Amino acid sequence: MFGAFERAVAGRYLRARRGERFVSVIAIFSLIGIALGVATLIIVMSVMNGFKADLMSRILGLNGDLSITGTGVPIRDYDALSAKVAGIQGVVSATPLVEGQVLLSVGSYSAGGLIRGMTQADLQRLHEISGNIISGSLADFKGDDAIAIGVTLAERANLTIGSHLTLVSPNGAATAFGTMPRVRAYRIVAIFDAGVNDYNASYAFLPLQAAQVFFQMPQAVSLIQVMTRDAETVRPVTRRIRAALPDQPLRVLDWTQSNNAFFGAVQVEQNVMFLILTLIILVAAFNVVSSLIMMVKDKTRDIAVLRTIGAGRGAVMRIFLMCGASVGVTGTILGTLLGIVFALNIEHIRQALQSVTGTNLFNPEVYYLEHLPAKLEWPQVIQVIAIALVLSLLATLYPSWRAARTDPVEALRHE
Repeated sequence: MFGAFERAVAGRYLRARRGERFVSVIAIFSLIGIALGVATLIIVMSVMNGFKADLMSRILGLNGDLSITGTGVPIRDYDALSAKVAGIQGVVSATPLVEGQVLLSVGSYSAGGLIRGMTQADLQRLHEISGNIISGSLADFKGDDAIAIGVTLAERANLTIGSHLTLVSPNGAATAFGTMPRVRAYRIVAIFDAGVNDYNASYAFLPLQAAQVFFQMPQAVSLIQVMTRDAETVRPVTRRIRAALPDQPLRVLDWTQSNNAFFGAVQVEQNVMFLILTLIILVAAFNVVSSLIMMVKDKTRDIAVLRTIGAGRGAVMRIFLMCGASVGVTGTILGTLLGIVFALNIEHIRQALQSVTGTNLFNPEVYYLEHLPAKLEWPQVIQVIAIALVLSLLATLYPSWRAARTDPVEALRHE
């Protein structure tokens, strides 16, 4: 499509000579603009992909892909029900647990919290907790006074292994003077880091029997937490579970129903950010238009000479197409490399900047996660590259067409 003669002329025009450096400087800034736009789009989309994937894996890892609850009453025959659910196609595990809201209190510190009661074996299988024990051991998670808490709660309340944490439940015993709250102190045997600040601050785990005693649910559980093989395809599993439990007063709720608004908001934000950041590339493409128009005006005499020695309009148009496309392609390549390198090392870069500036650039209490995640999705990277190349090539069409339409007689007369 592009001959050797056209490539040679385009390369000569891209090299700045004395008196032509201003046009080349504009072209350089256009190249930098495209590179920064592509890199920014790749970095931001990678961070949002990582944020969504990390948040989804941690939330679903702790809460399960779906849950089975009783309709206003606890689940009594939970062992047989869990075994039945675990045998359904697509189900990995079914864990019975007791769940309740409490007031966490120690000394002058008090805060609301969520208590989950589960067996030691089930907690060991919950890798988001058992794989992130930073102090103590789940081997001591047994008896009627053991409790495992999050690292943020331990730091705020100044708790360590062996300390005691008091739980206060409003659902206590009925007396002649009214309902008395249940109060019980538990010994801390393990401290975990779930990677989500809210869970680290407000979640605590009790042995199942201890939780049944505290919440006055003998031989019963609040819900059955179900993990599936693939959270993205949880709907068919939900339908199979409902079909297997037709006559029981149970409610089956999967994450697409309980957290759909939250993850939907993240997806909308991701799409909007993609559109907004694409405008950066579009603005850089307009810079390519302006620099190429200035180059055409500057090379009017050269165009006339080329036309008089036999170069056709198509050849002239291809010459300036190559000039503009070279800026767009080079900027896209540089921006892609910069974006990929930055996205793959963004957590190390954040920590380095924090050590230099002495400030916290990613507060987990604000951003919900303990670290800055990034996940490169190559189809998305290819989409960004395609958009940048298309916009860059479209930006060269009008100036190149104007160059091809130049009348050599008029150009030489005025030049």
